[in-house]
Amino acid sequence: MLSFPVGGTRFNYRVAGAAIRDGNLLVCREDDDDYCMLPGGRVEMGEPSDVALVREMAEELVMDVAVGPLLFTSESFYGRAGDRFHEMGFIYAIELPENVRPGGTQPFLVREDEGHLLQFSWLPVEGSALTKARLLPPWLPDRLRTLSGISAHVIFREDRLGRNP
Repeated sequence: MLSFPVGGTRFNYRVAGAAIRDGNLLVCREDDDDYCMLPGGRVEMGEPSDVALVREMAEELVMDVAVGPLLFTSESFYGRAGDRFHEMGFIYAIELPENVRPGGTQPFLVREDEGHLLQFSWLPVEGSALTKARLLPPWLPDRLRTLSGISAHVIFREDRLGRNP
């Protein structure tokens, strides 16, 4: 997987899928993190990003997905747990099997993956649920509410206090 240290910062190349169904977004919370993210993972050397996404969804969700259009590319510079990161990201629209539908307030899937407990839940795209759940990166909730059908490139820099200047 493409994740390695360089001069005190960790470089990540990550791919993620945005599954939106019936006005709800599928999100993932890992272990006891105080934030959630789109399901996905790191790309492997020589692997196209859309192929990596299909692999990651099979590993995490234990189901096949159809990869749709590229929604966003991003360059993110941020800190977590005392570490600095430079992350390149590709976010695609994905379609889950028809029988996977939002419903209820509890996670629809909880499972272990690579030593981490993953909880997958559906959250409404409209309103404040994505912000309250701390969907990261922080620019994502607003961008998902205003999808235009045209891919966008986002550069995100968090200052040392964790704010977006």
